[in-house]
Amino acid sequence: MSGRRVVVTGMAGITSLGSDWASIEANFSANRSGIRRMHEWDRFTELNTRLAGPVDDFSVPSHWTRKQLRSMGRVSRLSVLAAERALADAGLLDDASIRDGRMGVACGSSTGSTEEIKAFGNMLLNSVADGLNANSYIRMMPHTTAANISIFFGLTGRVIPTSSACTSGSQGIGYAYEAIKFGRLPLMLAGGAEELCATEAMVFDALYATSLKNDAPHTSPRPYDSDRDGLVIGEGAGMLVLEELEHALARGATIHAELVGFGSNADGQHATKPEQLTMRRAMELALEDAGLAPTAIGYVNGHGTATEQGDIAETHATQALFGSGMPISSQKSYLGHTLGACGALESWFSIEMMNRDRYIHTLNLDSVDPRCGELDYLQGAPRAMQHEYVMNNNFAFGGINTSLIFRRWA
Repeated sequence: MSGRRVVVTGMAGITSLGSDWASIEANFSANRSGIRRMHEWDRFTELNTRLAGPVDDFSVPSHWTRKQLRSMGRVSRLSVLAAERALADAGLLDDASIRDGRMGVACGSSTGSTEEIKAFGNMLLNSVADGLNANSYIRMMPHTTAANISIFFGLTGRVIPTSSACTSGSQGIGYAYEAIKFGRLPLMLAGGAEELCATEAMVFDALYATSLKNDAPHTSPRPYDSDRDGLVIGEGAGMLVLEELEHALARGATIHAELVGFGSNADGQHATKPEQLTMRRAMELALEDAGLAPTAIGYVNGHGTATEQGDIAETHATQALFGSGMPISSQKSYLGHTLGACGALESWFSIEMMNRDRYIHTLNLDSVDPRCGELDYLQGAPRAMQHEYVMNNNFAFGGINTSLIFRRWA
């Protein structure tokens, strides 16, 4: 499919293991986990898991004003800060051109800020409006991250909200890519975010899909491992600046990578049970969009949630398309499942690994589950590899599948 070329000129993220690649990569390489026991959740007696990957050191910058903060819950604050750093990385933070309609936003999260949801729930349950004000809905609404980014930076291009659970970040990047590719505008901020809440853990707890290794937090999650017992929830934010190639070259921008392919589809069968055939088809759609054969891909950044059905379906879909020699790993083993943020964070990680010829292994992967597909699982330590193309895959509740392909920029 022809169109304009799209490049990545800015990248940033916030995680439980740091907010810059040097810190995050050092923690990955040292096998440090961002997972801890959540003693704060002990009051939820019917919640079985006590594990999560919180961003414990998060604070808003001192230059943000009280007026700016009014409409932002934690999830928006995470996404706006990641966007601010991505714009700075792209050399666009103080560039007036981003505010003349040339830049848009594609961003999402699984939900808005749950503190506001709680306040509205209190109104319904107890008939009182304690804690509700003019900004409560803005902090709660599903498109709160995209709207707040647009307002904070004065961006008047199109806004594409992507509230699609675990594909919120990757769909944000994919739809932003398409907006630029087909000439709608030259610049997009794209990504996703999630704030940590016990309700998110309860969603998976009710499905018997959470890890119960509460007394050994650093041993879980365990994607693709025969001893895995479920996922762990995390939080964070990731944002990319996507730019039309000629626009980036004209201003002398640093180019991190080229985004060459995006595929997205739906299982159309079950809300929570993943389907191998449609997972594979999403990857094929990305390859077709990029005009590439499967042999061009050197590494797959897997969704790797450490759930039994997800790991098995994903790896068999990957093997069926690429064969047993495809290298694969999952950074959720370090950070937990950051839901709306994972697609953006893992895209950022994929680009960093590709550019440095050093690919991070899956933490806690000691013995590959024989029921998983036969692949080249990265275990034990980072691996030196050189590849021109890498793929990042994400799969979400509702049967939503995404695949992104990044190309090394020479």
